[in-house]
Amino acid sequence: MRGRPYSLDLRERIVQALEHGLTQQDVAARFSVGIATVERYARRVRTGRGLQPTPRPGRPVTALPATELDDLRSQVETLPDLTIAEHVAVWCVHHTAISATTMSRRIEQLGLTRKKDGVGR
Repeated sequence: MRGRPYSLDLRERIVQALEHGLTQQDVAARFSVGIATVERYARRVRTGRGLQPTPRPGRPVTALPATELDDLRSQVETLPDLTIAEHVAVWCVHHTAISATTMSRRIEQLGLTRKKDGVGR
């Protein structure tokens, strides 16, 4: 798992140290970063791509903040027979739209079950 990206300030200081004649190994030791990191920043500057951190791959941050979990708990307890898709539709009336996957994850996170009533559902 990757950590947070290095700050733009640190990236600039690394490149400046290289421009002042330090070797990549010396720069890596001075700033406590890996040699591959120093090489990558030098290459980015050479190719004109800049030093800004790139977006991280993977799933974006959840669309359902922790402050709304009580609202979700209330909805699921009030309407226990709805499917995930139906819960999403009800949720979107008063809240920001979320995917069925996010709805399912948050219901599971709350430890709630969605048992059907057995009357044809």
